[in-house]
Amino acid sequence: MQVENLVINDHGSVPAVIFGIVIIGVVLLDAFETVVLPRRVTRHFRLTAWFYRRTWIPWKKIAAHIRTSSRQQSFLGYFGPLSLIFLLAFWAASLILGFALLQYGIGGHEQLSHEPITFGRIMYHSGQTFFTLGYGDILPTSSLARMLSVIEAGMGFAFLGVVIGYLPVVYASFSRREIQISMLDARAGSPPTATELLVRLAGSSENPVIEQTVLDEVLRDWERWSGELLESHLSYPVLGFFRSQHSNQSWLGALMTMLDVTSLLITGIEGIHPGQARLTFAMARHAAVDLAQVVNARYDPQAPERLADADYQALRETLAAAGLKLRTGDEARAKLDKLRSMYEPYLHSMGKNLMLSLPPWKPPTKARDNWQAGPWDRMIQAKGLAVLGQKPVTTQGSNEDHF
Repeated sequence: MQVENLVINDHGSVPAVIFGIVIIGVVLLDAFETVVLPRRVTRHFRLTAWFYRRTWIPWKKIAAHIRTSSRQQSFLGYFGPLSLIFLLAFWAASLILGFALLQYGIGGHEQLSHEPITFGRIMYHSGQTFFTLGYGDILPTSSLARMLSVIEAGMGFAFLGVVIGYLPVVYASFSRREIQISMLDARAGSPPTATELLVRLAGSSENPVIEQTVLDEVLRDWERWSGELLESHLSYPVLGFFRSQHSNQSWLGALMTMLDVTSLLITGIEGIHPGQARLTFAMARHAAVDLAQVVNARYDPQAPERLADADYQALRETLAAAGLKLRTGDEARAKLDKLRSMYEPYLHSMGKNLMLSLPPWKPPTKARDNWQAGPWDRMIQAKGLAVLGQKPVTTQGSNEDHF
C-alpha cells in the first residue's frame, strides 16, 4: 500500500450528524414498536403507518382500473407480502443513510485510490459496513468513525435476525386466521352469510331448532378467533392487507358474518339462549372498532343500507322455513338495528378502505360452495353426459373463479 495513494477525509458537518442521529433514532424506534413492543391501538410514532398509507393509496388506484373482479383481487393480494419486503428494505436503506450522514459528518476516512471521498462514497462505505461485505477500500481512521462502523455492522446482523424472526411470525398469524375462514365455507357458504350459517346449523340435526351445545361451540370458536384477530392485526398491521386464498372470502367478511349471526341470536330466536352469542358479539365488535383505527378507516355517513324492510322480511321467511322463528314486532327490529349500528359503520369503512366486499345478510342466489367446485368438474360432467348421449350443461357465471 502506497501512502501517496491514500485520500484522507477530514471534513466535518454538524447538520449531517444531527440528521443522521434523527434518522437512526426514528427508524430504530419504529422497528422496535413494530417488531418487539406489543402494539397499541394508537401510537405516537407512525413511520410504518405512514409507509403503508403512502404505498397503499397508489396501489389501490391502479387496482381500481382493473375491471375483472378476480384479477383485481389477485393484484390487491400482492400488496401485503410485497409491502412487508419493501418495509424491511425501507428500514435498511434508512439506517444506511443515517450512518452515512454520521460518518460524513464526523470525517476521518481514507480511500485506497486517488479519488476524493464524497458523500456518495461514504454511502457506499455505510452500505458495505451494514451488510458486512468488508471490501476495505474505504477505511475509518478516527476512533469515532471506527466505533460507528462496528455499531453499524452489529446493527446489520441484528437486522438480519429481525428478518429471519419477523417473517415467520407474520405468516404463522396469517395461517391461523385463514384456517378458521376456510372452515366457514362449508358452514355458511361462499361468500358466508349469517342466514346460511343458521339454516345449515338448523339442518344438521333432527330437531327443528339448532342444538344449543353445537351452536355455543361454534360461537366459542369464533369468539377466540376474533380475539386472535384483534391481537395479531394490532401487532402486525400488514396482515390487514393479506388476502384470503379465494376471492369470495376475507377476514372482514368472516367478522361481519359472525357479528350478523350473533345480532340475530341476541335479538331473539325461539328456543335458543343468547348467552354465548353476547360474548362472541362483544369480542367481535371490539375487534371491529379497534382494527378500523389500525387501517385508518373514516366514518362514512353515506353508507348504503344492508338490511332494508324487504330484505328483513325475506330473512325472516328463510329462517322460518328452517324452523327458526325470529322474534317479531317493532321492538325486535329496533333492537337488531341498534346492534347493527354498533359494528356496520366500522366494517363498511374498513371494506371501502381495503377494497374488500362485505357479505349480505342472506345469499341472493344459490351458489356452490368453494369445496363443491373443482377445476375438472366440467370435464368430468361432460364425459358422463357423453356416455349417456346427452349434451353437457354449461355453467357460465359459476362461482369457480378461484381456480
